[in-house]
Amino acid sequence: MNKDKIYEVELGYIKDDKVRESCLTMINLLPEYIFHEAASSTGKYHPRYALGERGLVRHTKAAVRFAFELLNDPSIGDKYTSKEKDLMIMGLILHDGLKRGLQEEKYTRFDHPILMANYIEENKDKLTIDDKERELVCSVIRTHMGPWTTDYNGNEVLEKPKTKYQNFVHMCDYLASRKAILLEFDDNDNVIC
Repeated sequence: MNKDKIYEVELGYIKDDKVRESCLTMINLLPEYIFHEAASSTGKYHPRYALGERGLVRHTKAAVRFAFELLNDPSIGDKYTSKEKDLMIMGLILHDGLKRGLQEEKYTRFDHPILMANYIEENKDKLTIDDKERELVCSVIRTHMGPWTTDYNGNEVLEKPKTKYQNFVHMCDYLASRKAILLEFDDNDNVIC
């Protein structure tokens, strides 16, 4: 599998070479299963396009596309620098990168946002972004679940979004999980405009 090509369109939204290079490095470090599984095994929390083979890839592409469209609206996008936009897109591309853990487990790991943020930190020496940029990426990944912060046993596990960056990334992920918002995809799982 050529992981470099899977998010080629989405990587093209990133203007900064170092951010794009760091994102590609992390994509290539993701486990293989991530590129085959559905976004939801039950279909309860995601639309049809996010189900079945490569459903998680399509969910991720949808979230990134929502970000791209929203950030191109000056009333929204002008609140962020070009670098901040790039870092949020990087966070969206990677947000579910360890959805079932580093070694594939049977079910979604509720703490997958923490696992992914920690995985980026563990691989920081391979990245070309600086510490502050990496922390922004990790913070938006850690909080992408929004208000859903308690695990199946009612334990508070995840942080809620607080910053404008965290809230924006959560919003894009949330929109990509809404059954009422359907996108079309081509044969390469790219969003059809």
